[in-house]
Amino acid sequence: MSKLLDDVVRELSRLPGIGRRTALRLAMHILRQREDDVASMTQAIDDFRTGIRHCARCNNLSDNEFCEICSDPNRDHSTICVVEQVGDVMSIEKTGQFRGLYHVLGGVISPMSGIAPSDLKIDLLINNIAAGGVHEIILAISTTVEGETTLFYILNRLKQFNDLKITTIARGIGFGDEIEYADELTISHALLNRREVEPPAGV
Repeated sequence: MSKLLDDVVRELSRLPGIGRRTALRLAMHILRQREDDVASMTQAIDDFRTGIRHCARCNNLSDNEFCEICSDPNRDHSTICVVEQVGDVMSIEKTGQFRGLYHVLGGVISPMSGIAPSDLKIDLLINNIAAGGVHEIILAISTTVEGETTLFYILNRLKQFNDLKITTIARGIGFGDEIEYADELTISHALLNRREVEPPAGV
């Protein structure tokens, strides 16, 4: 195999879900593309990597200090939907059922993977609530073991806000499923049928 081809295949295969065979097919597809099309693609990737920012309020991806959702005056700024990843925001937005704001944690607590609460944007969430104006928190976290651990930790952190309504999305999303891969109808039902939860007592 050509060293140049091997280098491209190696780099493409480092992407999640891409094995060497898929990487080879992608490399050959790129080779068949016009040079200006490939240049546009690589420029877009470079611009994305160097120019993308995290919203200062919700940690969503943004071109500016604040993302479009947080900057939209027509959104309900008193309701925040807490999710794990940016992909979860995109999935929920597709349903058209939620008009509040989001908070992207950046993952879930996972001691096995070395991810502690301090590695997530939980303190930013707490600070946003403490600033006032937030009446409801919707915890839209995947029902994995790590997701449940994260949910329990956040509930404990939210105990300090006595007047805050805390809900979780209805468990229309099966245990072990990730929101990013759930269909739009399932997410819609889960949001519409969310339930209020109480922080654990005596912890």
